[in-house]
Order: sequence, then structure tokens, then C-alpha cells
Amino acid sequence: MNEIICPHCHKAFKVDESGYADLLKQVRDKEFNKQLHDRLEAAERDKANAIELERARQATLQQQSVSALQQEIQQLKGQLGAFDTQRQLAVIQAVNAIEKERDELRGKLETTELQKSVSEQELRTQFELRLKDREEEIIRLRDMKAKLSTKMVGETLEQHCETEFNRLRATAFPRAYFEKDNDARTGSKGDYIFRDYDEAGTEYVSIMFDMKNEDDRTATKKKNEDFLKELDRDRNEKGCEYAVLVSMLEPDSDLFNTGIVDMLHRYPKMYVVRPQFFIPMITLLRNAAQNSAQYKSELALVRAQNIDITNFEDKLEKFKDAFGRNYDLASRQFQKAIDEIDKSIGNLQKTKDALLSAGNNLRLANEKAQDVTIKRLTHKNPTMKQKFADARTSGRQSADEDDAD
Repeated sequence: MNEIICPHCHKAFKVDESGYADLLKQVRDKEFNKQLHDRLEAAERDKANAIELERARQATLQQQSVSALQQEIQQLKGQLGAFDTQRQLAVIQAVNAIEKERDELRGKLETTELQKSVSEQELRTQFELRLKDREEEIIRLRDMKAKLSTKMVGETLEQHCETEFNRLRATAFPRAYFEKDNDARTGSKGDYIFRDYDEAGTEYVSIMFDMKNEDDRTATKKKNEDFLKELDRDRNEKGCEYAVLVSMLEPDSDLFNTGIVDMLHRYPKMYVVRPQFFIPMITLLRNAAQNSAQYKSELALVRAQNIDITNFEDKLEKFKDAFGRNYDLASRQFQKAIDEIDKSIGNLQKTKDALLSAGNNLRLANEKAQDVTIKRLTHKNPTMKQKFADARTSGRQSADEDDAD
């Protein structure tokens, strides 16, 4: 048995083991429930307090976070404003640089266009002057090629030849006879007869001259061949040894423009010459006849003295060879002079062609310059192309903002 004291009346009473166990269980359960209830309440209070504290802490933290975030936002806004200002400034600077470069480019284009126009005008003027000079020079040289030193203005060919001979008569031909052939008793006559004499008055050379000139406007052109037969007849009728046709006919003939043309294959001792070779031809024939006359005199003397004429014949052959060499040399020199004139004409013609080609290139350059555009200038230049694109975009945006205002 177990003794239990009542807490209220303080009396002792006994309970058996089973009752004690029940009582103990009741007390224990009640106490346990009470403690459990108290603990639960305390736990709830602690939980509520903890929640309030956590809420307060979270609110504080949130407030702090919001403040920090607001500060950061303000900082970011400040940075964004500064960046936007820098961006706008950079855009303005870029646009200004592009506009300046564009203005400079336009200024350069305008300056280039002005310089090109001035240079083009100067080149055209120079080209026209040089072309005119070259054309006049070509005409002058072509005329010189045909006439050379003949100075035919206001004169006939006969007057020219007579004037040229008289200029040298006193010094080169003091004993010579050179007059017009006025004897037409046989029905024909040449133009001039030349005869020269030695100191004893013996004639040693005679030449029948015929002069032929032709107006460029003549429809039917004559040839030198047309006058050779009549010249040969006149020479024979007047007893002249040589026959020379001084001719301006066939001015484009390479044969007759070489100088002295030997016509021995048609008629003996006959030549065709241009007017510039009139005096040289007389000189050659006169000198050859002088030497021949001297050799003939020597031959007569040798024969009279019954001396071997072998040496004389050698001298005569040497004279013939020397005369032939002199003739060939003179012909080559005359041909060389004609060739030099032809070269000058060719060079001037090339210069004229070059000037014409330069004029054409100048025209093509002007056409290309007129075709210059910003698009062509920025071709294969992405940097300049982007700058112009940005400048155009910025210009359109500024125009839209102005319209909106």
C-alpha cells in the first residue's frame, strides 16, 4: 500500500498499487499536459516573438536594401546621364567632324572643279595655238619641199631661174652666155640657152633649158615625160650638148623629188631637176666640160708629139669616175636634205596627232570628273561610308525633332 497526503486537507490516505498507479498516471498526465500546454504556449510566444523579430529584421534589412538600391539607382541614373551626355557629345563631335570633312571635301571638289576648268581652258588654248602652229609649219615645210628656196611669189619659174643665174653671173660665170631662146624659125624653141667659153673664146659647154611650172588649180596635170621629146628636138636644132628640164610638175613624185634625175635611158645627156638644183646642175656640167676640154687639149698635144696616150686615157677614166662620184655625192646630199624635210614633216604630224589625242583625253577626263559623286568617292571606304550614313541619319533625326517642336 502506498500512503498519499492530500495537498488540500493534508490528510493521509492509503491507496493500493493499482490506485496509486492510476493516481500517479493522472497526476503525471495532468502535469505533463500542463507542462506541455505551457511549453506550447511558450513556444508559440517564442515563435511569435521570433517572427516579429524576424519581420522587424527583414523590414530593417528591406529598408536598408531599398535605400541602398535607391542610392545605386541614383548613381546609375547619374552615370547613365553622364554617359548619355558623353554619347550626345561624341555624336555631336562625330557629326561635326563628318560635316567638317564633308564641307572640306565639297570645298576641295569645288576647288578641283575650278582648277580643272581653268586648266582645261588653258590646255585648250595652248592646244589650239600649238595645233595651229604645227599646221602652219607643216604647210610651210610641204611648200618648201616642193619649192625649197625658189621664192615663187609674184614670179614665174623662168624669172626665178634667170634671177638666180644673174645673182651669180659676175662671180661664177663671168664669160658665160645665158639668154632666152627667141629663135623660133624652126617652129619650136626652148626657154633659155646656156653657153660658156674658155679664155681663148672657145665654147666648151652648152645647155638647152626648158622650164615647166603648173598651177595647183589646173584640172589636167602634165607629166615631165610629156616635154622630153620637144626638149631634145630644141637642143639638137640649137646645137646644144646638154638638155635640162627644170620642172615643178609631179610635185609628189619620189623620183623627181630626189634632186637630179638622169634621163639618159630616153635621150642622151638629158636631165630633169627641181628649181633648187638649177644652179648646181649648171655648175656640175660646166666643171665637167672644163676638165674634159683640158683633157682634150692635152690629148691633141700628146698625139701631135706622138706620145703614148695611155696615161691620158687613164686620167680621162679617172675624171669620169670622179665626176660620177661627185654626181652621186651631190645626189645623196640632195636626197638627204629632202629626207630631213620629210622627217620634220612626219614629226610635226606626230605632234599634231599627239595634241589631238591629248584633246580627246582632256574631254574624257572632263566627262569622268562630271561623274564624280559621294557614292563613288566612298566606294570601298567603309569608314567614310558609315560616317556619311550616320550624318544623314542624324540630320533626319534633327529634322524630325524640329518638326515635332
